[in-house]
Amino acid sequence: MAGNPEWLAQVREEALEPDLPIIDPHHHLWDHPGSRYELDELMADVAEGHNIRATVFVECKAMYRDTGPEALKPLGETEYVNGIAAKAASGGFGATRVAAGIVGFADLRLGKAVDEVLNAHISRAPDRFRGIRHASAFDDSPDIRASHTLPPKGLLGLDAFREGFARLAPHGLSFDAWLYHHQIPELTALARDNAETTIIFDHFGGPLGIGPYEGKRDEIFQQWKKDVAELAQCPNVVAKLGGINMAVNGYGWHKRDKPPTSDELVAATRDWYLHSIEVFGPERCMFESNFPVDKLSCSYGVVWNAFKKIAKGFSAEERAALFHDTAKRVYKLD
Repeated sequence: MAGNPEWLAQVREEALEPDLPIIDPHHHLWDHPGSRYELDELMADVAEGHNIRATVFVECKAMYRDTGPEALKPLGETEYVNGIAAKAASGGFGATRVAAGIVGFADLRLGKAVDEVLNAHISRAPDRFRGIRHASAFDDSPDIRASHTLPPKGLLGLDAFREGFARLAPHGLSFDAWLYHHQIPELTALARDNAETTIIFDHFGGPLGIGPYEGKRDEIFQQWKKDVAELAQCPNVVAKLGGINMAVNGYGWHKRDKPPTSDELVAATRDWYLHSIEVFGPERCMFESNFPVDKLSCSYGVVWNAFKKIAKGFSAEERAALFHDTAKRVYKLD
């Protein structure tokens, strides 16, 4: 079955350039019935041979509080992850600084009232809390699942959302954006109107490849290139390169008898990476695992080998930015 250890074990690769310092700026942690990805599982993936110096946790609606005001329930996730980070830092788990940065959730539609939630997040993890992700991924098709936050159509343009978004910069917080490819112009408008806020463009803007978008990859790619080039004109936006191996992207890796090799990943997806690096520049790009979501399709060692192959032609300074330095700067990791 796709994503399980036996299936993934069919394709194992020795880590390329095992000494290259890496910050993985996008992974999740959770313990759901039938699906567990916590410290032990993450460290097993890290043990596949790449030099993961630190990681950034990104919200995924894990361990919310089950009592108290609705707006404050996401604090449970920050408390949970901060505890895992402290456990990892206590020794016995290797040199990786797990969840050195934490990106949580706050409903920005609260407007100015979101200050209470932001302050509470920061107080729960003062050394690690770095930003907010309020996912806006939405599509009219019933075949495309909306984000776990159940956003309305046009979330990024709502007055209440904009009012809450404006509170991020005064708190020194960044914004991670998860959306679908046809929503990229909405993010560009948000970025232009909030130049003081750092925005992280997740997963290439979610290029869809299922439902009504199946078989239209070339057409989507051409429009995506134009939209991303325009987004990159906003100097406050940086790009995460990864998260394109999900079922929603339509490559169908999870339907195969064997998972893909790094060469297969590169052949199928290289153009999305190279265009992003071209328009944003390496200093505004960072490779990301998006694990365990992308683990449905490939192993941790394989996906980082794919990144290293994609970046082969870049200079040492550019590669340092892509694998480590951009993430360190953007998420303020000491």
